[in-house]
Amino acid sequence: MKTRDKIILASLELFNERGERNVTTNHIAAHLAISPGNLYYHFRNKSDIIYEIFLEYEKLVDYYLQIPDDRELTIEDMKFYLESVFNGLWSYRFFHRDLEFLLDSDQRLRQDYREFTNRCLDAINRIFVGLAAAGMIQAPSDELRRAMSLNVWLVITNWMAFLKTAHGTEMDSSLSITRMKQGIYQVLTLEIPYLTPDFHDRVMALREQYRPDLPGNRSGELA
Repeated sequence: MKTRDKIILASLELFNERGERNVTTNHIAAHLAISPGNLYYHFRNKSDIIYEIFLEYEKLVDYYLQIPDDRELTIEDMKFYLESVFNGLWSYRFFHRDLEFLLDSDQRLRQDYREFTNRCLDAINRIFVGLAAAGMIQAPSDELRRAMSLNVWLVITNWMAFLKTAHGTEMDSSLSITRMKQGIYQVLTLEIPYLTPDFHDRVMALREQYRPDLPGNRSGELA
């Protein structure tokens, strides 16, 4: 593996474990047992490393949200989309944990993230179109469908913030991929009013697989 790629992977690991603001370029170099000068040969500063990590995350999400054009969507597709997105949240969790700070610190990142958000909203909207065409949900109006897409995006991108602020799982052992993926339960909850009778029970069974198990929540339901 090239040194540049090693720097990106090591930085992602350290940012996820310690938080981006607690990791310097010297920490990254020491973790890789390379000199700071070697690191600066590949990246001018930490912001450049973060930007490259975002580009990798962006490509991953864009790939996962592609819609098949040769068949109808299935329950398995629905699960794949949600699992993939929340797996991505976990793998790049430092980014969403410090999103506002990171966007304020880098104009390139702020502009690219805005465009990334718009692409994701369009992709979610297309998924809802596909779900309606497959008979899984009632076909909503264009305005309602876009509002539903935005609500899904808000749940996805704010789920980690909820875990941090409401249940104190910032960087401790209670923040796990399992707890992260329990956000899928909330996304599927948004779809309940629109499910068709033929698919209602199957989607509800899928939703049950991700029922949140949060501190102080005896029944498993969110307050």
